[in-house]
Amino acid sequence: MIIKILFSYLIGYLKINVEGYYIERFINLCRNNKIMTWNLNRKNDIELEVKVRVDDFKEVCQIAKKTKCKVKIIKKRGFPFLWNRYKKRKIFFAFLLILILLTILSSNFVWNVDIQEESGKELENIAQDVENAGLKTGKLKSKINTKEVINTIRLQRNDIAWMGIELKGTNAIVKIVKADEKPNIIDENDYCSIISDKVGIITKINAQSGTANVKVGDTVNIGDVLINGWMEGKYTGVRYVHSNGEIQAKVWHTKYINIPYNVTERRETGNIQNQYSIKFNNFKINLHKGVSKFKIYDTIEAEKKIKLFSDFYLPISIIKTTHKEVVEEQKNYQAEEAKNIGVEQLQEELDKEIENKESIVGKNINTYDKGDSIDVYVTYEVLENIGTKEKIIF
Repeated sequence: MIIKILFSYLIGYLKINVEGYYIERFINLCRNNKIMTWNLNRKNDIELEVKVRVDDFKEVCQIAKKTKCKVKIIKKRGFPFLWNRYKKRKIFFAFLLILILLTILSSNFVWNVDIQEESGKELENIAQDVENAGLKTGKLKSKINTKEVINTIRLQRNDIAWMGIELKGTNAIVKIVKADEKPNIIDENDYCSIISDKVGIITKINAQSGTANVKVGDTVNIGDVLINGWMEGKYTGVRYVHSNGEIQAKVWHTKYINIPYNVTERRETGNIQNQYSIKFNNFKINLHKGVSKFKIYDTIEAEKKIKLFSDFYLPISIIKTTHKEVVEEQKNYQAEEAKNIGVEQLQEELDKEIENKESIVGKNINTYDKGDSIDVYVTYEVLENIGTKEKIIF
């Protein structure tokens, strides 16, 4: 049915109003004569609206005459009527022809670079590196060597495990898998010691192989040996081993912030103003005049590229610039108020940093008055497993 309706648009169709006492007979005769009708809308007992093809209209009028019904054309739709309307408008068709030619020409270029990173793991400056390697908007697809782009980026960066580029339409799809940081693994047959990788106070140490170099209550710094990679026996003497063990320490996580007593705070009023621009590749045309009507405001800019199909982008984009009105308020804090603001913010940051809340065994807050501001330090004491293996070099 849909295909028939689309074909009807190509040859033209009419929306007609039929009025008379024999509406049912009119409909039955149309069907008996295999006249295609659709979108029947019965307005009342003696009136209906229906769509018919142009080439069937003459026969519809004859059936209406037989059934003593009146026929009135409400709308004319379809390509033939559209052609008659615009055939004398040379400028319109010249513009349409230019647009078609530009669309065909633009299909040879890349107008969008879509970088897809696995699991949303963002790589810093990857978009700039892709562009510097030769893959950028406005470049001929025939001039893009995808293998060369991939090799260039892989040589520059060691944080990419896999990379692929696919050119579809005018869209370049760059797929990237981020490389996981590999820990420094020491072979089980190598002799090694365990050294501290954090500053802390030892709360538990269990040397399964090797010789403990610290005891509970000792303060250790980064690089201090916790378990030596050797063992000494009365009869065997010194023999080197691959040390293993569990070391727990109380370590400190500290955050700092400075809170001024007198600050200017910005607050959004909820009033917004949208302005639009059209961008042709790198040429921008503003559809608005002047600057924002707000005295103080924040600006957010969003660009939407125009595409005909899923992967056929055009060198045209619509830029929506949103201005959000902001009012500035002067705030004066007392020392205690400023301290509480700082403590609350720092504790929120530390709570996000430390996943196991049960490992927190203490909290310390220190403040230092600077006259016009206050320095706030919040420290969490946390029980953690520490230590990393270090190969013994002879």
